[in-house]
Amino acid sequence: MKRFTLLVLSLLAMGGALAQGYPSKPIKFLVPFTAGSGTDLIARSIADTMSKSMGQPIVIENKPGAGGTIAAGQVAKGEPDGYTVLVHSSGHALNPAIYSTIGYDTLKDLTGITPLAALPNVLVVNPAKGWKSLADLVAAAKAKPGQLNYASAGVGSATHLNAEKFRLQAGIDALHVPYKGTPEAMTNVIGGSNDWFFAPLASALPLVKDGKLQALAVSTPNRSPSLPQVPTTVEAGVPGSDYTFWVGMIVASATPAPVLKRLHEEAIKAMANPEVKERMNKLGADPFPMSVEAFNAFIKTEVEAAARIAKAANLKGQ
Repeated sequence: MKRFTLLVLSLLAMGGALAQGYPSKPIKFLVPFTAGSGTDLIARSIADTMSKSMGQPIVIENKPGAGGTIAAGQVAKGEPDGYTVLVHSSGHALNPAIYSTIGYDTLKDLTGITPLAALPNVLVVNPAKGWKSLADLVAAAKAKPGQLNYASAGVGSATHLNAEKFRLQAGIDALHVPYKGTPEAMTNVIGGSNDWFFAPLASALPLVKDGKLQALAVSTPNRSPSLPQVPTTVEAGVPGSDYTFWVGMIVASATPAPVLKRLHEEAIKAMANPEVKERMNKLGADPFPMSVEAFNAFIKTEVEAAARIAKAANLKGQ
């Protein structure tokens, strides 16, 4: 018993020593989607401010694939020292429901630090399609069951989950076409090969303003100040279809508590920074701070909600 106690005290001391000198080298933000995606833009909007405050560079590394499970698995099974931080989207909550073998336990192997931002997805189409409202799109889909298609930033991504929730509530049948990331999906909507896409507003807003994409509705319960003229999907006639896209910071669950605390404090401080608020505002995003405990409870409820949608839509990872 005495040896066990000494071992525990030794491990705690090691963790404390690690945290005391943290960070002593560059930190990596691992983003599981391509550059230019909503998650990537939010990560970049806060990284510079956190880097200056923490006295170490923060490097963004994009590692897309399998709905974010490749990047999440790398963090879950990697060194729990706080030097590799997963910056993931709300699609993180869907993955355990649709992938039979992701190699990690979403709730046990990973710990949330805090959400960074909440923002709408916006349902966008090519203006040449001729749909002037969400009702037009729904009518077109119902007239041709299974013939329209919708893009996503990958199977299991937040854009995929949003589209499935909308499709179920609207009662339409359409073909899902996944891409490696948001920019690729938007390119194919602009090109006309895909009919619609629930794009993160952070990525789609410039293209909507330039007239390359037409916004039919936003996913959130309330309208976005960035597109005040665009109704929500609920306002546009699809009850129960609202969905909030969030982006959060996550680390391996074995990360020492002092390191977790430092990352949390720095992220919260950065979100309160006027320059970060302005950057997020330009992306149509709002800072979304939570305590560590609240964020992990939130992730649990999101996992449960996503599992219900996955079951109803019979979603499976590829």
